[in-house]
This record gives sequence, C-alpha cells and structure tokens, in this order.
Amino acid sequence: QVQLVESGGGSVQAGGSLTLSCTSSGRTFSSYHMGWFRQAPAKEREFVAAISDRGVRTDYKDSVKGRFSISRDTAKNTVYLQMNSLEPEDTAAYYCAAGRSWLLHTAAAPYDYWGQGTQVNVSS
Repeated sequence: QVQLVESGGGSVQAGGSLTLSCTSSGRTFSSYHMGWFRQAPAKEREFVAAISDRGVRTDYKDSVKGRFSISRDTAKNTVYLQMNSLEPEDTAAYYCAAGRSWLLHTAAAPYDYWGQGTQVNVSS
C-alpha cells in the first residue's frame, strides 16, 4: 500500500555532503514514522536516523550525530537525510523505511515498508 523511492545517492570525497530523499506514495505519509538504515558489504543493516510521524522526535546513530540531519516535508510526502562531513565508513546502501510504531525504531522489525536503496560511496 505504501511505496518508497529513494534518490540522491552517489560518490563523494571524504568531507563532502550528500542529501538523500525518500518519497512515499499515498496520502497517509504523516501517519508514518520514517527511518533511514544502511548496509555495507558483508555487514548487517544498521540504523542511521529516524523521525516521528509529526516530526517531533528524531534519533540518530551515535556515529552520525552532528553530521547527519533527518527531516520531512508532509506536503511532498518526502523524508530527507542531509549528510555532511561524510567519511569512508559511511559508504553503504541506504534504505528508507516507514512504520506505524516509534517503539524500537532503531530496529528494522517495526518498519512495514522499505525503499529499494540508494548507494553512497565515500572515498578517502
């Protein structure tokens, strides 16, 4: 019922910036908490950032705090991940996800819908 499409990935040098976008179908975008996860080769998918349905609450993986910023635009049904001061360790496929529960939002299980992923490569 909900389709998520990510965009904005690419290659950047360390210290650079990228902004990822995730656009949701449907008219119930504001009812979903949104999260960003990433997965590097041979690594498990890990939580990056999340924003609550009304945008009141946000949360970040410790290693991206101060560098990444999550936001949402209800009029555009879009959630963004602004990534600054990128490091090679940020290289991964990034996925957005939508869920109805904020409980355990750092885990993948609460999210019902996932995007196809967008690749971010950060060179040293």
